[in-house]
Amino acid sequence: MTFGQSIQSCFRKYAEFSGRASRSEFWWWVLFVFLVIIAGNLIGEIPGALVSLGTLLPHFAVTSRRLHDIDRSGWWQLIGFIPLLGWAILVYWCVQDSSGQNAYG
Repeated sequence: MTFGQSIQSCFRKYAEFSGRASRSEFWWWVLFVFLVIIAGNLIGEIPGALVSLGTLLPHFAVTSRRLHDIDRSGWWQLIGFIPLLGWAILVYWCVQDSSGQNAYG
């Protein structure tokens, strides 16, 4: 999946927590959000906050779909709230290859 396809897919599935997301879709989305938030913050504090809020729900949705792709529940993304260790585990899971056919499709 290309950068543009990933962004279109994530906005099209803005709040869709079911299904699966490939590694490329997830990581292109993460790069897009990172760059857009930086650009928003360069413009000002309010635009940066609006961009962050506007991309929060699709980010949770694509992370949930990415975890489904490795046969984990989307609720596992809450582990990211554990300082450092939880974030590291979540990144490790998100870089793993697809588990193939599983309970999520």
